[in-house]
Amino acid sequence: MADVARHRMTADEFLAWAMQRPDGERFELAAGEVVAMVPERAGHGRVKGNIYRSLRDAIDAGGLQCEAYVDRMAVEVDEHTVYEPDVLLRCGERLPDDALKVRDPVLVVEVLSPTTRARDAGAKLEDYFRLPSVRHYLIVKVENRTIIHHLREQSGPITTRILGDVPLRLEPPGIELRGIFD
Repeated sequence: MADVARHRMTADEFLAWAMQRPDGERFELAAGEVVAMVPERAGHGRVKGNIYRSLRDAIDAGGLQCEAYVDRMAVEVDEHTVYEPDVLLRCGERLPDDALKVRDPVLVVEVLSPTTRARDAGAKLEDYFRLPSVRHYLIVKVENRTIIHHLREQSGPITTRILGDVPLRLEPPGIELRGIFD
């Protein structure tokens, strides 16, 4: 890791390098710099799984041509920035089985942890919305059961709502998230 951290990487170099790492090691690429991801707490994993399950249930119920991914799918923001959100949703043609990255998510979700709080609410917020496809960015706070919903309106402006543990309607793609904190 030390040798890699000394020089900037492109997204393609990073993905090739990351694929060679041992299982359990996770990283992101922020402005060309490799950032290690720390293990997550039980509550973090539970909420992340609930969000994924809720998305899958809503996709199935609506018969939508969308896919939800939990962990391990890279979102390439630009040539030097690759994030791995906790959960993401993309719609459209199904990705090939060997795809490593998504360039067109509709929804990205980050469940806050003590070590990522500032980056998730700062740089990632700005970076995710650089992708024209992103309509929703959810920042989920486990400790007080709060969802911060950043929504890019169809006309362009980004609005923010702070919600508790309530059903959350996401337009597009026309689904509702439920039971996130169960």
